[in-house]
Amino acid sequence: MFKILNIDHIGIAVPELDSVEEVFQDILGIQSTGRETVEDQKVTTAFYPIGETELEFLESTSPDGPIAKYIEKNNGRGGIQHVALRVDDIEAAIADIKAKGITMIDNEPRRGAGGAMIAFIHPKCTNGILVELCARG
Repeated sequence: MFKILNIDHIGIAVPELDSVEEVFQDILGIQSTGRETVEDQKVTTAFYPIGETELEFLESTSPDGPIAKYIEKNNGRGGIQHVALRVDDIEAAIADIKAKGITMIDNEPRRGAGGAMIAFIHPKCTNGILVELCARG
């Protein structure tokens, strides 16, 4: 059995990260932890920590990437792309969720941004919400 510890982050797709920096860093004063490109996910991310949670902004690095497709479906605008839940044991979480008949996009954990191990639950099983399971450290 696994335990959900907290909301790790909220993933927000954006057409480009520079405009996000203008708002969140320059106007609101929230400092980014920096940018990171995750090649296999075709994305560059920027995390903005707020308390124990972070906002993760995602910019596509390729026109065929999942973030580019998400933005295209939203008429060229960004929006909340996923909610990440931090779990204490990602392998146990995947096994437990699969045992309940829920479809996973990732049947094994994989490395995500910030060194986290991640796995996504298929949105067809969560009323259209893309849920990411996330384990750190």
